[in-house]
Amino acid sequence: MTTAHSFTRHDITFPSGDSTCAGWLYLPTGVTSPPVVILGHGLGATREMRLDAFAERFAQAGIAAVAFTYRHFGDSGGHPRQLLSIKRQLADWDAALAYVKARPDVDRSRIAVWGSSFGGGHAITVASRHPELRAAVSQCPFTDGLASALALGPVASLRMTPVLARDMAARVRGKAPAMVPIASAPGSPALMNAPDALPGYQALQPAGTTFRNEVAARVIPTIATYRPGRAAKKVAMPILFCVSNTDSVTPPAQTLRYARTAPRGEIKRYDAGHFDFYTGETFETLVRDQIEFLTRQLRPAPASTP
Repeated sequence: MTTAHSFTRHDITFPSGDSTCAGWLYLPTGVTSPPVVILGHGLGATREMRLDAFAERFAQAGIAAVAFTYRHFGDSGGHPRQLLSIKRQLADWDAALAYVKARPDVDRSRIAVWGSSFGGGHAITVASRHPELRAAVSQCPFTDGLASALALGPVASLRMTPVLARDMAARVRGKAPAMVPIASAPGSPALMNAPDALPGYQALQPAGTTFRNEVAARVIPTIATYRPGRAAKKVAMPILFCVSNTDSVTPPAQTLRYARTAPRGEIKRYDAGHFDFYTGETFETLVRDQIEFLTRQLRPAPASTP
């Protein structure tokens, strides 16, 4: 019977723009030059919020993993804090790729990207820009800002207008940002206010987490116009889309339309909510499917048989 690889986890930092990103590197023990997958999270989330769970499983399958936190969040650098910039986050992905390609202890010709939620949209964008990648995984992805804004509802969207105006003024004056909640109860102004959003985010936070449930409001217009799903048709390598059939945050119908345009796309659908993907039986099913996909594309060395 084949056994799982043991692994070691290392604290890492790498430069990005004017600051640094903090992360974890997972290396399968005793494997020379393993393939590697880079993991990035969703809206305002940090790597402590279950990216480690996925990375550990990938490492046990013989695939090295880098799980990182975007600048301006958690223990990564960047000021002001809680600034969610799509342009900067995509630059962080590029910086993570550059970091991996400079490491002599992984196979720089077998690299994949893995993103979840907002990071799932980034994974599509990054894969479309980096044809040298071997594979990509896009989990419960944010693919269309307009579709997500409609899911949020016009009333809730309008209620964020005053704080957006305050933050734009603060930006001009060089003052501290005005914040908007990432997740809140239904009917409350936030980036996500579906019934499962606030409890879903809270369930992902371990004790002592660096997560803060707020971001600078200036991101609101850029989220509404960000449509990473459009880049799916430009993704040359195999890409796995893991889609929630009941997703309250990233509507599945639009995601599926985009996913079907990827030339080498594979689609897996799950009868579980957006935030169920990270824990319990849904997580177990997802991570098995993702390991099967990544193993086919990256061909890691098998663990020894006792």
